[in-house]
Amino acid sequence: MSSEFSPVTGIEQLEFGVTDPQACARFMQDFGLTPQAAKQGQTHDFTTLSGARISVTPLQDSRLPPPFEAGSTLRRMTWGVATAGDLVALAPRLRDQPGFRETEQGLECRDPNGMTLRVAVSRQVPVTLTVPPINQWGDVRRVDTPSPVYERAQPVNIGHVVFFVDDLAATERFYREVLGFHVSDRYIDRAVFLRCQARGGHHNLFLLKLPARGAGLNHVAFTVRDIHEVVGGGIAMNRHQWSTFIGPGRHPISSAYFWYVNSPTGGAFEYYTNDDYLTENWQPRELEHSLTSFTEWAIEGGIDADTRRQQRKPEAV
Repeated sequence: MSSEFSPVTGIEQLEFGVTDPQACARFMQDFGLTPQAAKQGQTHDFTTLSGARISVTPLQDSRLPPPFEAGSTLRRMTWGVATAGDLVALAPRLRDQPGFRETEQGLECRDPNGMTLRVAVSRQVPVTLTVPPINQWGDVRRVDTPSPVYERAQPVNIGHVVFFVDDLAATERFYREVLGFHVSDRYIDRAVFLRCQARGGHHNLFLLKLPARGAGLNHVAFTVRDIHEVVGGGIAMNRHQWSTFIGPGRHPISSAYFWYVNSPTGGAFEYYTNDDYLTENWQPRELEHSLTSFTEWAIEGGIDADTRRQQRKPEAV
């Protein structure tokens, strides 16, 4: 299949199977996601500002597809397309994949890593936000206006997901040849960064092969307005007693500023902003995987937990 065939527009929905749905629901609200009306059973649904959806359901719920790793983790990932015609075009390419089926919700199958994925017509909406510019040497854009301070974050959408993989080559081949993803960068014999469209943010999917680590979820990343919201969101999560994995920090490979918070859904949740925007003119780089190539700088465990902002009590919900 030609790589020019790229109907996928982004991540539409993530469905988690978890051991403690109540704790996960509390985490989602503290993270800045918007709760939706309760569904049947103990499923809790949340949305980003764009309408991308996150669901948490008890681990053993029969409505969930089989897990690709033990414990709380992601059970189904839905990718969005723009039109029903895109689904029609994709169906022949997915039909030979394991677990293929057509449902009212869209097309479904399993990727080579064991993750159940669905492709559906996107229901997300455009988001317009006021984002104060930054001032740099020779480029002053913010005049008579201070930079914002955020008391919490409100994620705009789901930017990317990172998986540990058993077979890197086979999983990459699926997303490139079947779904039409594009390679942004690569860690030699270790990982690949993929984006849905030729023009877009640095990556929507990151596949990572580590020694003695099988298939599983590494983290889910949510875009926010700017670096100030990355920091404000991370500090707010710490105030709510959710621990930081690493951050704030910066990835040199994508230029993004980040803050990762450990999640009861499995893996981590990330706030990020300022990732590189790539086009069809971008030439993927072949890099050695190392701490310095992954993080230019980062704070282990988050900003000092004894700062004045950290000590303030969380507001009543």
